[in-house]
Amino acid sequence: MTDQNKQLFLTALKDRFQKHMHRHQTITWSEVENRLLSHQQTLDTIYAMEQSGGEPDVFVYHDQWLYVDFSKESPKDRTNTCYDEKARVSRKKFPPPSSAIEMAEIMGTHLLDETLYQAIQEVDELDLKTSSWLSTPDELRKLGGALFGDRRYNRTFIYHNGADSYYGVRGFRGYVTLEK
Repeated sequence: MTDQNKQLFLTALKDRFQKHMHRHQTITWSEVENRLLSHQQTLDTIYAMEQSGGEPDVFVYHDQWLYVDFSKESPKDRTNTCYDEKARVSRKKFPPPSSAIEMAEIMGTHLLDETLYQAIQEVDELDLKTSSWLSTPDELRKLGGALFGDRRYNRTFIYHNGADSYYGVRGFRGYVTLEK
């Protein structure tokens, strides 16, 4: 990222931060900016989240500062994915080019788990037309399944599906911790 791109990106993050103060009422932009400038790798990850349509913003969760994808729908550039590589390569017909876990690892993010997904749904209504893969416990994944969530009928739902399934309206949301 060039210095000019970095400044433009920081301005966009600041604008989003100020527009959505309900996500992080206890912190200031200057505190966030200082952390971002101290951790270039984290800033690069957040940039990748932005470039793929995630609209990342700060979310204070259990005293941690996270950058979380807050796009209204699951990020469009992250849809049509199986849950993980194992599921993707095991498909006999029409395997997608990537999986949610593989894409998240390349970007440097983590998939939201059930608890974090429920928490962001309490502050903003997301995935009204889409769904998002969620970090799945090993015991469920070993049985071939994976979790995903969405919001319908003014309620957040967590479901399961075969990890090898993929749909045009299912993607994933990521997060990265903003360290001190």
